[in-house]
Amino acid sequence: MTTSTLSLPGGTWALGDLTVTRFGYGAMQLAGPWVMGPPADPEAALAVLRAAVELGITHVDTSAAYGPHVTNELIRTALHPYPEDLLIATKVGADRDGQGGWPTARSAHDLRRQVHENLDGLGVDRLDLVNLRMGDAEGPRPGSPAEAFATLVELQQQGLIRHFGLSNVTAEQVAEARAVGTVVCVQNLYNLAHRHDDDLVDALAADGIAYVPFFPLGGFTPLQSETLAGVAARLGATRMSVALAWLLQRSPNVLLIPGTSSAAHLRENVAGAGLVLSDEDVAELDGIGR
Repeated sequence: MTTSTLSLPGGTWALGDLTVTRFGYGAMQLAGPWVMGPPADPEAALAVLRAAVELGITHVDTSAAYGPHVTNELIRTALHPYPEDLLIATKVGADRDGQGGWPTARSAHDLRRQVHENLDGLGVDRLDLVNLRMGDAEGPRPGSPAEAFATLVELQQQGLIRHFGLSNVTAEQVAEARAVGTVVCVQNLYNLAHRHDDDLVDALAADGIAYVPFFPLGGFTPLQSETLAGVAARLGATRMSVALAWLLQRSPNVLLIPGTSSAAHLRENVAGAGLVLSDEDVAELDGIGR
């Protein structure tokens, strides 16, 4: 039985016609090391997904590229048939190679294939939200998303996609994509130490578009900051709790998708993100990335 979403930190946000909890869950870490292969403990991975739903989380982020195919299959095993209020966001625009790399794959053929892989892996007839990944593993890169986005719009017209988002993009690329179709969210690297998207976060908020930061504590190379550690110690909280709470207080359009392979850690993240930071705390933390 799910709990009320009002008990989750941050409340809710509307992604198009779908309302989701601002505190979501990112499934990437459920795959094996470096997001390749199956998890060491499949039952624990299934338990995390079920715990997320039990906590009232209604936004789960995944991709057929994770594993590849591993996280989608875990989600289907754990949660299908899906709760009516659960939004599952997927991502297209990159494949995996034998070395664990993320080669770009944004041709019309590749995008159609990836959409169908996500549909099949999740066991659904329509994807709730598809994020188009631009750039590469190093971050956003020059290039227009218009042609790739137009392919996704065609798939939407065929009834295969409900809503669109963008990932790993610049403000200019967001504007180009919005000229082709409706964008409900942008998913980029953003945290206390990486504040390059500050203006974009605010501009999207003004337009009612969600901003979904990934790697809230640095990802594969965790953020090291004496300031963060000091604030966390003063508040009797973990660094992750402070980082997540800061993101939730940064702007009402910020949606969190922190990942973990532990149900206990998931519950700690939910509890920790509810931490209320004072103006003084926020000012001190803001100094990290400025």
